[in-house]
Amino acid sequence: MSYTEPTQDFDVIVVGGGPAGATVSAAVALHGHRVLLVEKETFPRYQIGESLLPSTVHGVCRILGVEEEMARAGFKPKRGGTFRWGRNRDPWQFSFALSPRLADPTSFAYQVERSRFDAILLDNARRVGVDVREGCRVTGVLADEERIRGVRWTGPDGEPREAAARYVVDASGNGSRIHPHVGGKRIYSDFFRNIAVFGYFAGGERLPAPNDGNIFCAAFDEGWLWYIPLRDDLTSVGAVVARENAEAVQRDPATAWRRLIDACPEVRGFLDGVPQATEAPYDQVRVRKDWSYWKSRLWRPGMALVGDAACFVDPVLSSGVHLATYGGLLAARSINSCLAGSADETRLFAEFEARYRHEYGLFHEFLVSFYDMHQDERSYFWKARKVTNVGTTELQAFVELVGGLASGDASLTGAGPAGERLTAAADDFERAVRRLPDADDLRNPLYESETFRQVFQEGTVLQERGLFGGPLESEAPLRPGGLVASEDGLAWVEPEP
Repeated sequence: MSYTEPTQDFDVIVVGGGPAGATVSAAVALHGHRVLLVEKETFPRYQIGESLLPSTVHGVCRILGVEEEMARAGFKPKRGGTFRWGRNRDPWQFSFALSPRLADPTSFAYQVERSRFDAILLDNARRVGVDVREGCRVTGVLADEERIRGVRWTGPDGEPREAAARYVVDASGNGSRIHPHVGGKRIYSDFFRNIAVFGYFAGGERLPAPNDGNIFCAAFDEGWLWYIPLRDDLTSVGAVVARENAEAVQRDPATAWRRLIDACPEVRGFLDGVPQATEAPYDQVRVRKDWSYWKSRLWRPGMALVGDAACFVDPVLSSGVHLATYGGLLAARSINSCLAGSADETRLFAEFEARYRHEYGLFHEFLVSFYDMHQDERSYFWKARKVTNVGTTELQAFVELVGGLASGDASLTGAGPAGERLTAAADDFERAVRRLPDADDLRNPLYESETFRQVFQEGTVLQERGLFGGPLESEAPLRPGGLVASEDGLAWVEPEP
């Protein structure tokens, strides 16, 4: 086959320009390396996943140099979440602050229009030297018996091209064509195999200040609804229901969406008399498989997976962009260190994979427990999402995924101990939620929950690195013989003795 241009050599080729791809490409370019980013669409483009966590805003975005631009963008500040979930039928607040009175400067995130947020990250990648090619589709990889060595792709003109690099990073999302080159097929969770139907309204009621920017999540008989205030005149509303409803939802998404909203009194009340959005691209009702999955491996010589190409977990805790940008940052640390020759490739990417798998495992474990906390014995959806009904195969797969790291318990070696831990985690978090109404202004009972603290621990370290240039306490390796982040957060170094 003839090509319209010769093979181009880069240090790194990143496939996909969303948050994961923009993060890893910019973080590698900031160390002076040659990076090609190939993105099939032309930005700005629509994407779901509008609710961020503080670790992305004050950690990753500050490390990449875009936090101030984020602040100027006018995105809706989000101080936490409001939930109608669990045994208590009254809504309760989930605050990012340790205390309502003593909120630190990073105890907020944003609700974002992803088209604008993603463009900020991609434009920043260009600004720091990444060669960004939009409207280009990757069709395959260049490989030999030893490693992945580049990609084949087509440009906007449809002509085939190829480019070589020391590393390829697949950040092309859940529709990735090349992820099977690492770890084979995806491993799907039966527990989180749901379907989401979502759209937008031209406004809607807001929660009382200062929580008017909170995401609101409400459980109801058939599943749960999200309600995200993006602007005064724009609200994202979606329903997550069992896969058994897929046929009805896909047959008539708009009717199913309206019916599910009407089935949840709180959200229905917020939208009384509010019209559906008519501005593109928010004028459509969309359906997405909300199936959580992971891979048996996240890297092989010459290639790593990040973002939804690597893993996806249920969106109730708004962890999607966090896991994508965090995974991109981890991959960049390993790539930068490899290109600098500071350590063995296998050790550096083992650090990437262990930390990424650990973070995903924490959220997966917490969310299983969070679902288990909701009590509704009349509902098929909720009965099927009790830890006691999780199949042995699923628990064994979970144990293999986290390897005991998510809980910090090296004895987590079987389905029985995993189920016991998930049940205990649900009870622990529920006790913290029950203490919320009696809490004073100086403490947040949620942070007294071991389950809750663990899931946000690494995000806190990222925020401290962004705000103070490093964690407030000496960073310990995740595991014996492990590495820690460099001062700039963009590489791995040996821990201090």
